[in-house]
Amino acid sequence: MFTIVTIATKESEAFLRKKTKEVSDPHSITRGFVGEMKKTMIATNGIGLAANQIGEECKVFVATHAGKFYTLINPEIIKSSSEEEEGEEGCLSVPMVYGPVKRATKITIQGTDMRGKFVKIKAVGLLARIFQHEMDHLNGKLFIDKATSLYRVDGEVKA
Repeated sequence: MFTIVTIATKESEAFLRKKTKEVSDPHSITRGFVGEMKKTMIATNGIGLAANQIGEECKVFVATHAGKFYTLINPEIIKSSSEEEEGEEGCLSVPMVYGPVKRATKITIQGTDMRGKFVKIKAVGLLARIFQHEMDHLNGKLFIDKATSLYRVDGEVKA
């Protein structure tokens, strides 16, 4: 299992805010690596995990929704609905902090799957939100940058 990189130090926050690098050979992403990402995501009660959240600079994320597991290598959102919805978000890299974030209700994302096959996924609702959150990570953005307000689970206002 991997250790989650958090914003606890200036160095780790700076790392999370760096844009990840394209994977030149999608076949270099091994099942073992993705399996460990999935195990880490599940063990930490996450529903998505980007590679930079475990200290890797590659453009890869894993996600789970409605009993299905997704792996996307070099993902790119190619279409977003103009309709947005505000929803509560949290993040494994920003522990104990939550806040409402507006996101497109529908997106189309493309990338490479674990078999090295090109995939295009039309996502709606929570799955669209998860994919957008993970794409933000890969682009060096955190949900706290987009949230209209933030709070800690202990009730203390963060921003």
